[in-house]
Amino acid sequence: MINDTLSKIESAIAKVQAGNSSDKAELVALLNKLKSELSALPASKLDDARSVGYFTEAAAHEVTRENSSVQLKNLSISGISYAVKGFEVTHPELVSVVNEICMILARMGI
Repeated sequence: MINDTLSKIESAIAKVQAGNSSDKAELVALLNKLKSELSALPASKLDDARSVGYFTEAAAHEVTRENSSVQLKNLSISGISYAVKGFEVTHPELVSVVNEICMILARMGI
């Protein structure tokens, strides 16, 4: 399930038109790092990780829509932030990767 979500996010990143190619390359590298962090999670944290993935997928969907909604983009990014809060203490590297992804998206105007 998480792998499917990550694949969808990767596909959405490939479609992003905003920003420059180095930002896009950095997003792909961070997504690979996120995959690694998620694979190391204990089974007890997988549902929480799915929430992060679903909100990230929603954000990626909103930024690639032709007539995207600023409000929906902001809501999905807020959802990512809220879902990640549960990982701040137990998985700081995971949180760091997600924060970096969000910062790049913001820098790209997404």
